[in-house]
Amino acid sequence: GKDCEQREPIMADDGSGSDISIPSFLMFKQDADLVKAELEANHAVRIEMQWSLPTPDDRVEYELWTTPTDIISVDFQKDFKEAAVALGNRAYFTPQMYIYDGIRSGCQGFDGENDCYNLCTNNGRYCATDPDNDLDRGISGADVVKESLRRMCIWQHYGQDDGVGVEWWDYVNEFMFRCGTEEYFANNQCVKDAMDHAAVDGSKIDQCMKDSGGLEGDAQNNLLEVQLLAKDKSGVVILPAMYVNRVPIRGSLEFPTIFKAICAGYASGTVPAVCTKCSGCPDQKSCITNGYCGTKKQQESVTTSTMIYAMMGLSVFFCLVTVIQHRRYQRQVQEQVKGIIAEYMPLDEEREHNTAVSEEDGEFT
Repeated sequence: GKDCEQREPIMADDGSGSDISIPSFLMFKQDADLVKAELEANHAVRIEMQWSLPTPDDRVEYELWTTPTDIISVDFQKDFKEAAVALGNRAYFTPQMYIYDGIRSGCQGFDGENDCYNLCTNNGRYCATDPDNDLDRGISGADVVKESLRRMCIWQHYGQDDGVGVEWWDYVNEFMFRCGTEEYFANNQCVKDAMDHAAVDGSKIDQCMKDSGGLEGDAQNNLLEVQLLAKDKSGVVILPAMYVNRVPIRGSLEFPTIFKAICAGYASGTVPAVCTKCSGCPDQKSCITNGYCGTKKQQESVTTSTMIYAMMGLSVFFCLVTVIQHRRYQRQVQEQVKGIIAEYMPLDEEREHNTAVSEEDGEFT
């Protein structure tokens, strides 16, 4: 008799979920009641879970909400570049940087001063949590905001047009490799090295950060304001968060999970070849990288088997051709022999007639 939830609840551990170790997902109550009835009747129940995503057209939009210090999405950001490139213009990726509204959080005082120490920039307007929970040392919240703005500018210059952003993926990987520690996170030379190795023009990015409003003084930053609005619109509360066609993807942020979700988001008949080839492969990343499913040894085994069957087929073909030619030759020889015999038979008949005995003279004529 109770009404269903008006909004989809967030599946997050409130501190009481430590004893849950099995995969979990939400169901509508009317569906769950039927399942419970079957279980209570001691009947076996088999449930298949499939991605249910909007499939509006032949291009999928997906976005990742994260921060530069998010350790959970590290592996995904390292590995998914190949998939983004393989999907090409059939998918559009948008990286979203999660920051806090400092004014709403009370980090800007009545006099416009920053009341949250080094957690914020722009006099308390834009903030981030301290990743090491130590305000006096290590990476500060302001450092995180600055790096977030830098990545937004890199995407604006190198990924916004095509939705792939090879240089963005390269920079993120280079930064994690070179500057991921608290010693080098805010080191300008380390950041420059990361951009150089990712083929990113540092001067363009610095200018972008300034043109957007910068990080100093009580001034709005256009790019950071856009992120605050996008965060409120999406309703993100847990990081990292992945959305495919504007639908949140529940579960771990792993390569197979996200790739399958993206492939499930295409309209019928518009699924890209890379999805058809690799979405059902046990090792999807290797399939995308190598262009085939399975190991090289398996691929060679398939090639060897194919060659053996081809040779067997050719052997059978040549054997059939040989048999047919042999029979054809025999038939020709028989016809020639019959022709020769037919030519000699009249001579034999004439000879029999000429050698007959005459009754009048008793001689051979």
